[in-house]
Amino acid sequence: MGLLVKAKIDYPGESAAVSYISGAFPHKELRRKASTGMSRKPITAFTEKQEWLQPIQEKGQALVKDAYRSMGPNARSVKNALHGVWLGHPLHGAITDVPIGSWTTAAVLDLLECGGRSEYAAGADAAVLVGLAGAVGSAATGLTDWSDTEGKYQRLGALHGLLNVGAALLYTGSYIFRKANKRGAGRGLGFAGLGMVLASSYLGGELVYGHRIGVDHSVDRDDLPEEYTKVCNESDLEEGKPSKGTVNGVEIFLLKKDGQIFALGNICSHVGGPLSEGEVKNGTIECPWHGSQFCLTDGSVVSGPATSPQPKLQVAVRNGEVHVRRQQR
Repeated sequence: MGLLVKAKIDYPGESAAVSYISGAFPHKELRRKASTGMSRKPITAFTEKQEWLQPIQEKGQALVKDAYRSMGPNARSVKNALHGVWLGHPLHGAITDVPIGSWTTAAVLDLLECGGRSEYAAGADAAVLVGLAGAVGSAATGLTDWSDTEGKYQRLGALHGLLNVGAALLYTGSYIFRKANKRGAGRGLGFAGLGMVLASSYLGGELVYGHRIGVDHSVDRDDLPEEYTKVCNESDLEEGKPSKGTVNGVEIFLLKKDGQIFALGNICSHVGGPLSEGEVKNGTIECPWHGSQFCLTDGSVVSGPATSPQPKLQVAVRNGEVHVRRQQR
């Protein structure tokens, strides 16, 4: 789950296929449909029908946002760190390897202990404890990412999180029993916890690979023009007002400010928001959907939840026409 993915996006739940390949992007109405349409997979479709999760979603999201608000001026830095802005892709996917790997190791060592190899008992107990420590980081990063989702994605994420909480509780009980020299009960709770972790991992994989949560939604660099291509007339741009142009079917964010013209891919790398409808703040453009901020000069992420940069385009003004091309390596 720690891999970045840039792929064709198919929005399930439509009577006709609604999809895009980098360069042809969904607008807000398609985004709304994508977050509410029913999935084709039976397990995820079943999860999306579980209305009892709704108050958990609402309360959980409110609690996470309140927690960050209580941090005051430090909130943004902490949130960016947990999103993985510094890493260049979501941190959650990397940290989940710690509890999953540790608890899988514990299960293997438990099986060896069951076979009479008592020397593996201490290793199994240590692996359970390492997994519990990793689960704390996994929960912090996962909740941070989840708080910026909505609709069926948020519901899948809520169940994913509840299963992880259940697994952590089972492993906590497992460790307590192990230390009380009730190793059979401890191993049993551990095996049950691993089963719950695997179920949760399936839902996590569905969020990433089925619904493209946490992947890069920006236009592929290779879809941007290699040679300077006209995108608009300079007179079409208003000072300080974000604008949108199109080159070969690819949406381009444009901004004229202080005698300079900036150009980036228009579709936000987080979940595809239109940067041209965003707000310019302190040398950045802020996405109107979830507040990701990108540097105007190079497209780098200044603030999450986005973790992937926006493609940067070079700009040339010729005879009153604005031309753009992809950034040269």
